[in-house]
Amino acid sequence: MEAGEQVVLVDGKGRHYLVTLVAGAQFHTHTGFFEHDELVGGEEGTTVRSTTGARYTVLRPTLADYVLRMPRGAQVIYPKDLGPILVLADIFPGARVLEAGVGSGACSLALVRAGAEVVGYEIRPDFAERARANVAAFLGDEAALRYRVEVRDVYEGVDEQGLDRIVLDLPEPWQVVKHAEEALRRGGILLAYTPSITQAVQLRETLATSGFELAETIEVLHRSWHVEGQSVRPDHRMVAHTGFLTSARLLGPIAGGLKAAKVPR
Repeated sequence: MEAGEQVVLVDGKGRHYLVTLVAGAQFHTHTGFFEHDELVGGEEGTTVRSTTGARYTVLRPTLADYVLRMPRGAQVIYPKDLGPILVLADIFPGARVLEAGVGSGACSLALVRAGAEVVGYEIRPDFAERARANVAAFLGDEAALRYRVEVRDVYEGVDEQGLDRIVLDLPEPWQVVKHAEEALRRGGILLAYTPSITQAVQLRETLATSGFELAETIEVLHRSWHVEGQSVRPDHRMVAHTGFLTSARLLGPIAGGLKAAKVPR
């Protein structure tokens, strides 16, 4: 471990703390403190104890660790949705992706880490700056070179052409459909994250009269299990609704019709 590196400290109760190691600094909680220098130069998995004897194990943060604990100005897309987004949008190394509504950069992190070349549109300068900083802090300067954020409104149009994918986290994604038809290459994928089903329905209705085909909408529920000896049961709490994921492919008019059925009213 090096000074300046971000690490996750896990205590004896499984609680996670995201910390940047600083030479000469201390980590404080209600269980006492210990020196960062005890970790600098050590290996991942090193265990230290606070002044009261509490145990902390140091690990490098996973993407999920970082997304849930990174500095944020807007609500992030949860890890349970980030994985399906990468699969539904079929993100691959070198993919040219437009992301609109970057917020704090959670989805940006997943897209860039998967190898995509990402340009983000964000209307709030503070969110744009936060997303840039979070991507650089977790993925490093080299990955950040594949990530550009412009302060602009995607509802007003898209300059990029021949895009492979468009990923949206916006209140009115249906306003982007006409721009996406011009910006995506044939066969490209549009994916939108919407908290409300009424948003998803309006998007589906717009897609049904566009050049997009094979539209589908899903919701991902995450339920963990308690497994301890003979006590095996679902946990009492679960991460249920966060948002709906709607995806479609730009194919244009096709003889025989691949158009997905319209959403029933």
